Amino acid sequence: MVRARSLLAAASLPLLGLAACIPQVERPAGYGQPAPDRRPQRPYRGPPVQRYDPPPRRDQAVPQDGSDDRPRRDTGAVTTLPAPRPAWEARPVRADAKTIPDATYIVQPGDTLSKVADRSGAGLEAIARANDLDSPYTIETGERLTIPGGRYHQVRRGETGIAIARAYGVEWSRIVAANALVEPYVLRADQRVLIPDAPGGGRPSAAERASAFKLDIDDILTGGEPALANNQAPAKPIATPRRVLPSNAVVTAPARLASGGFLWPVDGRVVKRFGPGASGERNDGIKIAVPMATPIHAAADGVVAYVGDGIAALGGLVIVKHGGGWTSVYGHASKLLVQRGQSVKRGQTIALSGDTGFADRPELHFELRKGRTPVDPTSQLPRT
Repeated sequence: MVRARSLLAAASLPLLGLAACIPQVERPAGYGQPAPDRRPQRPYRGPPVQRYDPPPRRDQAVPQDGSDDRPRRDTGAVTTLPAPRPAWEARPVRADAKTIPDATYIVQPGDTLSKVADRSGAGLEAIARANDLDSPYTIETGERLTIPGGRYHQVRRGETGIAIARAYGVEWSRIVAANALVEPYVLRADQRVLIPDAPGGGRPSAAERASAFKLDIDDILTGGEPALANNQAPAKPIATPRRVLPSNAVVTAPARLASGGFLWPVDGRVVKRFGPGASGERNDGIKIAVPMATPIHAAADGVVAYVGDGIAALGGLVIVKHGGGWTSVYGHASKLLVQRGQSVKRGQTIALSGDTGFADRPELHFELRKGRTPVDPTSQLPRT
């Protein structure tokens, strides 16, 4: 027995020495750990929640201060913190819109515009626009109202504009235009939205709906938030990526842009400028060449509106709303370090650069938008 223990002890010495040579990988806070479960303790009956699993670790850790200049090659995989699926994937939409004809309605005693909308099946806002009514939509007994016909989808709590557009095979931008939707574009439960006819008419197949659906930045900004129920307040921003908001939480922008303006998200060389390119393509931002795993900083204070890789061309993507209608966009990241709904400060590291998506090199795709309109970032950034 004594001899056996001696042999085991001797055999373990080389293993201990080998373990001492393996570098310890320092992960971001909360990385690879399941998000804390803050739901009530009752069986979950909704759609399954997809978590992002981290890819196999690399040879060594990448310091978040960007001091590591060892050459490396990005695989195109995006590393994210644990997070639920986007709301437009977690809350599918049934395409059960009701079609009503054009009609005329005579206002009865006790009627409100909301009651007229319920009786007719049309959208309240659509009736108001057709009759040049302004909020609070006062109507009088005996008044003759035009009821605009069309396909109306009644929004359910948690549905997003993106999911509605996907269900009907219609671009979300067309639904925005048909309903004259304005910022902040958050739908209400029980609101009726007019659905334009699908291209070619008729009811598109599942394959046709899928092919018609192309997610872009404007879709996320205008159709990415879930519908609010009556008297439901938006979620308060979270302070740390360790907490994860559920998919059905509505995230709103700050009231105004913080003082100080915008700063450069990275220090690098602009390799592609804003506007049309030589081959006719349009760039809604700028491309900045930087070494792999360079820290990407928030250009201003704000709240994270999107984190993921749902837009293939941009790879790892973070979108931050700053208030005053301003939004910043950061693409081609290899590692995402924030969560949707997280409050971030000007200069805070939100991601690490990479060559994910359709990047030509390790670079950052950076956009600034005012409302839905892309703005040349160099016109808003300090001159270097």
